[in-house]
Amino acid sequence: MDRSPIGMGEFVILMAVMMSMLALSIDAMLPAFNDIAQDLALEDATDVQYILSFMFAGLAVGQLFYGPFSDSFGRKRAIYLAATIFCTGCLLSIFTDSFAVMLVGRVLQGLGAAGNRIVVMAIVRDRYEGRMMARVASFVMSIFILVPVIAPFIGQGILWVAEWHMIFVMFLAVSLFSTSWFFLRQHETLPPERRRAFSLAPIMAGFRVAATNRTTFGYTLCAGAVFGSFQGYLVSSQPVFQGVYGVGDMFPVYFGIPALAIGLAGVINGKIVLKYGMRRLVRTALITTIGLAVAFGAYSAWIGGVPHLAALEVYLILTFFCMGMLFGNLNACAMEPMGALAGIAAAFVGSVSTMVAIPPAAVVGHFFDNTVVPMVGGFAVLGCVALLISLWADHDHPPGPIVEDA
Repeated sequence: MDRSPIGMGEFVILMAVMMSMLALSIDAMLPAFNDIAQDLALEDATDVQYILSFMFAGLAVGQLFYGPFSDSFGRKRAIYLAATIFCTGCLLSIFTDSFAVMLVGRVLQGLGAAGNRIVVMAIVRDRYEGRMMARVASFVMSIFILVPVIAPFIGQGILWVAEWHMIFVMFLAVSLFSTSWFFLRQHETLPPERRRAFSLAPIMAGFRVAATNRTTFGYTLCAGAVFGSFQGYLVSSQPVFQGVYGVGDMFPVYFGIPALAIGLAGVINGKIVLKYGMRRLVRTALITTIGLAVAFGAYSAWIGGVPHLAALEVYLILTFFCMGMLFGNLNACAMEPMGALAGIAAAFVGSVSTMVAIPPAAVVGHFFDNTVVPMVGGFAVLGCVALLISLWADHDHPPGPIVEDA
């Protein structure tokens, strides 16, 4: 069937929608935590955090697989496989009243969403080169950044008119819609003559190179510690805002405002990283994160663990601005020595950092005590861990301008 070529505008929107399945599947669930805990009769209400943790586990494993798979069998087959796995996970979560089965569904959703996250960027790389590739990728990421802000509103809106199972129905519908759009409009961008035979040996060899490079491995662990503190916030956000502060249906507003700071930081980082260098910005952001957490945590503990909501919002905005500086720069630092192994290294960095983040985030969620102290403490402790790891990773490579990073 002859199809007209997809234009750049449509391409950017399609890729952003597909990539956004991950953030949507995480943040739209947050307003439903209380309802799920009650309906599924969880003995320990904090166990509801595993709705996020198990999806991140699937994401961590999936990121290792889809890059090599799409290089061997094509981008479209990888997307179709990812969509099939994701939709299967949604169906399990829709039709079960068992928390254990739901968690299996969440692992499958993470495995499926990983495919979109990895393969979308590969498709962008296939279609565009150089500055145009960077421009298109920036457009995709700009739209993608908005999803964590609006996703809780979508989840809350569904809860106003239906019960929590319908959130999974929405995930299923969005996945089917975006995959159908992709099938109809996007051509295969990796022709057979450019594909590589699927073999575990070169993949494992690439992983060994990444794991034994001090800079790559160190900054991967550093990214995992930072991501762990952010995951700790995600699993604590609903209990804090709705449980401690009683914001009710306004939860998406209080959750979304600080998230905007991440996008702002990304824009500013793009303007100043050439002047100051990745490592210097990482070090500054980590020290600032630690200082904010120690000061605000001590203040919160002193007044009983529940500061004024406005004060918490200001703290989160400042902290998330630091997070926005860290996310991109940490990955760039980890990838810097891996030029010839960029695809495999990206899978290694993404997967290992996600795996590293899961246990500390679960600890932060487990120690929730109806105050903000455990959540803020997670930023302080994991920030210190990340700072120490970055110092180790840079033992022979001190921070400096970008020309020194190259």
